[in-house]
Amino acid sequence: MTDAVAQAAEAAVRNSYGRLLAILSARSHDVAWAEDALATALESALTNWPQTGVPARPEAWLLTVARRAMIDAARHRQTHAALLPDMLLLSDELMEEVDSAAIPDQRLALMFACAHPAIDAAIRAPLILQTILGLDAAAIASAFLVPPATMAQRLVRAKAKIRDSGIPLVIPDQSVIADRLDSILDAVYVTYTDGWSDPSGTEPHRRNLAEEAIWLGQLLATLAPDEPEALGLLALMLYTESRRHARRNASGDYVPLDRQDMEQWDAQTIHSAEKILKRAAAMLDPGRYQLEAAVQSVHVMRKYTGKTDWSAIVTLYRQLMVLTDSPVVAINHAIALAETDGPMVALQALPTLQAQPRLQHYQAYWAARANLLQRAGLLQDAHAAYQTAIGLETDPAVRLFLQRQQAKMRGKD
Repeated sequence: MTDAVAQAAEAAVRNSYGRLLAILSARSHDVAWAEDALATALESALTNWPQTGVPARPEAWLLTVARRAMIDAARHRQTHAALLPDMLLLSDELMEEVDSAAIPDQRLALMFACAHPAIDAAIRAPLILQTILGLDAAAIASAFLVPPATMAQRLVRAKAKIRDSGIPLVIPDQSVIADRLDSILDAVYVTYTDGWSDPSGTEPHRRNLAEEAIWLGQLLATLAPDEPEALGLLALMLYTESRRHARRNASGDYVPLDRQDMEQWDAQTIHSAEKILKRAAAMLDPGRYQLEAAVQSVHVMRKYTGKTDWSAIVTLYRQLMVLTDSPVVAINHAIALAETDGPMVALQALPTLQAQPRLQHYQAYWAARANLLQRAGLLQDAHAAYQTAIGLETDPAVRLFLQRQQAKMRGKD
C-alpha cells in the first residue's frame, strides 16, 4: 500500500466514519449492522484503492459499498430479511445522496441516540467514542479501565437497546434537547479529563483521548452552533490544553499552575478559546461549562497582565456552586478564597467530610486541605492531610511534588 493510499484511508476513517455510520444507522435502525457494513466498505477500500487509485470522493465511494453490503446482508440473513424491502426502497434515496455535492451530516442525531435516557449513563461516553470516532472496544476499555470483554459486552448491549427500543436517530424536540445535550457534553468532557490526566502521553490507554475529545468538541460546536454550552465546553478544553506543555519541567517534575512557565502556554490555542467563549457569552445563557471556561480565561490572562484576578475567580466559583452544588466546585472555591481572604477563611469554606463523605477518598480534597492547613500554620494537621493525599495520588510526579511539600514543613527540600 502506498503512503498516499494509506493516508487517504486514514482520513476517510477519521473524518467520515461517524458521518457514514450515522446515515446508515438512521436508515437501518441498527448501529451494529451499519458498523459491519462500513467495516466491509473500509476493507474493500484498502483492497481496491491501491490498484484503482483513490476515488475523487472517498466518502461517497464508501457509502455506496456499505449500502450494497447492507442490502446483501438483508438478503442472506434471516434476522435482517424483514428489513430488505425498506432497504431497497431507501436505495434510491442513498444513491441521490451519494450523487449530491454534500452527504448529509447526521452525527449529532447519532450522538443524541447514544445519550438517550434508555442507555446506561456509564456507557454513553464509550458508545459515542465508538460510533463517532470508530475506536475499537479494546482501546475504549483500556481508556476507561474496564476489561475489554466487559466493555465489548456493554457496547453490544447498548446498540441492541437502540435497535430493540426503537430509539430514533434524530435530533429531539427542544423540550428534551437540553438534558440530552448535557449528557453528550459530559461524555466528551469525561473523555478529555481522562486524556488530560496523562500529561506526557506515555500511558497507552489514555494516549490521544484528549485530542479526540477536542475533535468531538469541535464537531459539536459545528453541528450545534447555537448551543452556548457546546461552545463553552470547547473553550474550556482549549484553555486547559494550552497549558499542557507547562505541566512538567525538563526533568518531568509536576509544576502547579501558579509556578508554570507562562511562555510555554500556547498563545494561539488561548486566542481560539477566547473567541469561542465570547461567542458563547454573547448568547446570554450562561451554564456550567461557560463558567468553568471563564475561570480558565482569568487564569491564562496572567500571561498578559502578570497577575491573577482572584476576586473574579471567587465570583465565578460562587456562580458555579449555585448551578452545580458540586463539592469539587466548592473545593476550588475555597482554594480561590484563600487568595482573597486568607487560608483560615478558606478552611471554613472547604466542604466537610460529614457533609460530603465521598470526599474521604478524593485526592484533590486532601491536597487542597493540606495546602490550606500548611498556609495557616497548622502543621501537624497539614502533615496528616498530606499523608492521605500522597496515599491517594496515582501520578508519580504529583506524588513526589506532595512529598516535597510535606518535607518542607520539616525543614527539608
